[in-house]
Amino acid sequence: MAARVLVIDDEGPIRLLCRVNLEAEKMTVLEAANGPDGLEQAKQGRPDVILLDVMMPGLDGWQVAEELLEDERTSGIPIVFLTARAELRDRARGLDVGGIDYVTKPFNPLELASLVRNLLDRIERGERDDLRKEKLSELRALMESE
Repeated sequence: MAARVLVIDDEGPIRLLCRVNLEAEKMTVLEAANGPDGLEQAKQGRPDVILLDVMMPGLDGWQVAEELLEDERTSGIPIVFLTARAELRDRARGLDVGGIDYVTKPFNPLELASLVRNLLDRIERGERDDLRKEKLSELRALMESE
């Protein structure tokens, strides 16, 4: 079964880049250009994973993630933050809010499908919490090395 990926990003070129690369790997891509549309798509489209931009006008990615995690229809959907903000505290906030991973822009679009596939495989194997713990310990190590 093809993975369903929802891309919530206010930048059209980023959505297109994600769509082209994920569809090339036989994934179904849903798109939203802003937070409110993204929330609606998540509830209606039931994606397997959400790629979520942090910096969007109006409802930002942090707020969208919080709303997704509070709604029982969408709380189980893994969130990967996509953002130009690479600071460690932003990464920490993303994981803190409940995101599973964090990809900084510019990212290699060719790696996107394997990241999504790996994530979904691990969640299917029941490793969702392990995944978050790994990201948190990677982050801790980075913070300690600075």
